[in-house]
Amino acid sequence: MARFLKNREESKGQSPGALIFIGEKKTTSVQARVIDYDSTILTEQELSHIKDGSHFKQTNTVTWLNINGLHDIEKIKEVGQNFDLHPLVMEDILNTGQRPKVEDFNAYIFIVLKMIRFDTETEMIFNEQLSIVLGDNFLVTFQEQPGDVFEPVRKRIRRQKSRIRGSGTDYLAYSLLDTVVDNYIHIIEVIGEKIEDLEEVILEGNDTTVMEKINAFKREINYLRKSIRPAREAILHLSRLDSDLFQESTIPFLKDLQDLINQATEAIDTYRDLLTDQLNIYNSVMANKMNDIMKILTIFAAIFIPLTFIAGIYGTNFEYLPELHYKYSYAVFWTALIVIAGALLVFFKRKRWL
Repeated sequence: MARFLKNREESKGQSPGALIFIGEKKTTSVQARVIDYDSTILTEQELSHIKDGSHFKQTNTVTWLNINGLHDIEKIKEVGQNFDLHPLVMEDILNTGQRPKVEDFNAYIFIVLKMIRFDTETEMIFNEQLSIVLGDNFLVTFQEQPGDVFEPVRKRIRRQKSRIRGSGTDYLAYSLLDTVVDNYIHIIEVIGEKIEDLEEVILEGNDTTVMEKINAFKREINYLRKSIRPAREAILHLSRLDSDLFQESTIPFLKDLQDLINQATEAIDTYRDLLTDQLNIYNSVMANKMNDIMKILTIFAAIFIPLTFIAGIYGTNFEYLPELHYKYSYAVFWTALIVIAGALLVFFKRKRWL
């Protein structure tokens, strides 16, 4: 399956809102985990059945329901029914190739982003769709597989005196988005270090795999750019959203998040340009090496042209060739060759061609 686009063969011709899972099955079963809290109480548990989390919606506490696994359409549909989600929202949740975006449905806000990770062994980037439904007293996140970057947020929730425990779902949503964007910047830094290290290798000109590495990093940067640039647009839209679900105290944090995602996109553009420059440097280094080789070959050719000319004349089969029977002809022949070759070398040296 292509990395940049998902196979939408099954969804062709289907009506809008049809629930069809588009993507790769990344976990054996759908898992649900709920964290319910306010400034004084905290409940954290794994749910055996999706419907067990519906009663948390009726409480006055902040409820964070996290769903891992999207391939079981019936269970995802059950979550949508419990929280009165629009069919088009459910369709977007199941489409893991969805573009990052923000949509306001008045009763809740729907957010789609990409969580990314960098495999240090293959030096490849992989992404996972993260869907967030932000309501008045609940927040539901949908992930493709277990494992995420949200553990620091969970640790903050477990601390009773943390800001997040005294805030609402809007601040929880900000905290999750902030963690995702922080991870963007971390991965960009990791790749950036590898890209910057390439410059020294390029200038040395001894690594024959440099071109392959440059092209590989260009591919990964473009893949990263595909996830982060739309995320920038989504976060910009979110920060300008006029919704009662965001308290006035949370707006400055969204502005800060906007600055953070701008930093990430600028860094991507910087490394993208740097890779282009490195490719040009590599081509220049290779061209200079080729020029040096051609110069040496040309010099040797220039030296051997007169020598070949002399050898060609005296290598003919004419019977009455001058100097043919001269006693010292062989010595004179070699002396002439050595003198001519030496004179040409001295000439090239003075011209600084050697």
